[in-house]
Amino acid sequence: MTIADAPARLAAAADASLRWHPGGPYDLHRTLGILMRGNGDPSFSSLPDGLWMAFTTPEGPVTLRLTVDGPAGSGPDGNGGPYVDAQAWGPGSGAALAGVPRLLGAGDDWSPFDEPSFSTTLPHMVREARRRNPGVRLPSTGRMVDSLVPTILEQKVTVIEARRGFRYLMYRHGTPAPGTGTIAPPGLLVRPTAEGWLGIPSWEWHKAGVGPQRSATVMRALRSAVALERLASLPAAEAAANMQTIPGIGVWTAAEVVQRTHGCPDSIAVGDYHLAAYVGAALTGRRTDDAGMLALLEPWAGHRQRVVRMLGLSGFRKPTFGPRMTIQDHRSH
Repeated sequence: MTIADAPARLAAAADASLRWHPGGPYDLHRTLGILMRGNGDPSFSSLPDGLWMAFTTPEGPVTLRLTVDGPAGSGPDGNGGPYVDAQAWGPGSGAALAGVPRLLGAGDDWSPFDEPSFSTTLPHMVREARRRNPGVRLPSTGRMVDSLVPTILEQKVTVIEARRGFRYLMYRHGTPAPGTGTIAPPGLLVRPTAEGWLGIPSWEWHKAGVGPQRSATVMRALRSAVALERLASLPAAEAAANMQTIPGIGVWTAAEVVQRTHGCPDSIAVGDYHLAAYVGAALTGRRTDDAGMLALLEPWAGHRQRVVRMLGLSGFRKPTFGPRMTIQDHRSH
């Protein structure tokens, strides 16, 4: 068996498989990258043989392998662009493949954003970023718990601190993905279910560096996990509003969640430690606050998240001023 034979061998061994045609350019890693909690997220693995991810469906856990292949014009009727192959292993294979097109951004329509009457109003750096990244879509997972818990862990702390705690909890309480170490990459883990998160004892949150306020918010949110998952079927704005009825979940958390669960093209993370200053510096050369950011983005209402994504892909870096946010360590208290 040669390395070249590996893709065919994996496809043949899958419990279920699917081929999806985006109908145009497609960038798998930049589309799904927003779902990863850093390069060390144990529920993802990016290898030469594909992008691997593991998660839980209503039918059980699944390991999913995604690859992009095919030249321009390889879609149905030569409609241009590559295709995405998906193979799945585990009891959740059927449910996972049913959601693959949505996950990959099939419902994300950039055509209004790309219309000349709209795109010509965009800043030059946004237009250029979009020109260089025509294959980026906004993914939609539909998995509320998987998105909400790590987002709560990121509340009011640095990304480094939050991801360190998330990895600790994953290694301690995640479960091996179907086929891990045999078909799937070794160490691939499925994030805990709602019941799994609820079962983590207080001292484990402490060892993970997660303060009591954040761990309590996770507990409150997941005690109604069934109702929480139902929010995936609501429009993004309604789902975000419903989330904010849970004490400890505000506009920032809700926006970060629906960006991933609903592929919301307009949700903006108001209250983010860096975002407003970044948007202000990119669009005006000056730092601004949340109100200033919303005013700057108002001309593109309905597509504000698309604008922010393209700013992030433009290569622009905000000048650094003043003190950085201090990394807290709750484990020593």
